[in-house]
Amino acid sequence: MRYDLAIIGAGPAGLSAALNSKVRNKSVIVFGEDSPSLVKTESIKNYLGFEDISGKELNERFKKSLKSYEITFSKEKIQTVYAMGEYFALALKSGEFIEARSTIIACGIDRKKDLINEEKFFAKGISYCATCDAALYKGKEIVVIGYNEESIEEANFVAEIVGKVSFVNMYKKDILLNPKVDLIDDEIAWGFKGKDRAEVLEFKSGREIKADGFFVIKDSSKPQRLVPSIKLIDNHIEVDRNMATNIKGLFAAGDISGKPYQIMKAVGEGQLAGLNAVRYINNIKKSSK
Repeated sequence: MRYDLAIIGAGPAGLSAALNSKVRNKSVIVFGEDSPSLVKTESIKNYLGFEDISGKELNERFKKSLKSYEITFSKEKIQTVYAMGEYFALALKSGEFIEARSTIIACGIDRKKDLINEEKFFAKGISYCATCDAALYKGKEIVVIGYNEESIEEANFVAEIVGKVSFVNMYKKDILLNPKVDLIDDEIAWGFKGKDRAEVLEFKSGREIKADGFFVIKDSSKPQRLVPSIKLIDNHIEVDRNMATNIKGLFAAGDISGKPYQIMKAVGEGQLAGLNAVRYINNIKKSSK
């Protein structure tokens, strides 16, 4: 199915973009879940119109304002965004594709630092989707470095496909793993070693573990991994005053477009991105008539 607009991220910027594009009669799909940093904030005192409000309540009010509109929401994870000319193809973790005339990236930023040599060995023994790439390691040994609930699901899944799975728990205590998975629960992943590809995971303690492949599963990917040809500045997506990126029809808003990391700034940028995406979509439709 092809939508007018796909929005990656369901935080303040993404929801603002969805609202402002939907009221202009565009078909919209939003990928993502509630912003963890927002819903965990106990008190917000600098949001205009509220003297003091919790992040959880503010988030609920954001979502309530969208309930009367027909917007599609999906918790599917986007692996890669491909610019196809007059539309974008969004590759889902499931292997399926969603098409959209325009796309807004509003997925926030990954504030966790990369492991040593993680960027160097990306796609060279290191992957961010075990479900996607597990078949490449059938009968071999892999290591999953897990930072979230999804990583547990990924480890349990690939345990039925590969030869051996070790799970480095960077998430929380008392996780439920497939009996086939070896749990490493008392180490901190530090970095990778290898020649042409990642061959060894090194822990902060100095301990090492060898494997044929490594999966790093965390909440968000670097922008350049999501959109390989995206232009960055200071590790954020570079945008102009219209929230447009260097790729025609692709916009970005919120924390991923730069500091300050503020809710009001994200909402405003989401509005701008939504309005300018609508303008772009209208021009595309006019030119195709």
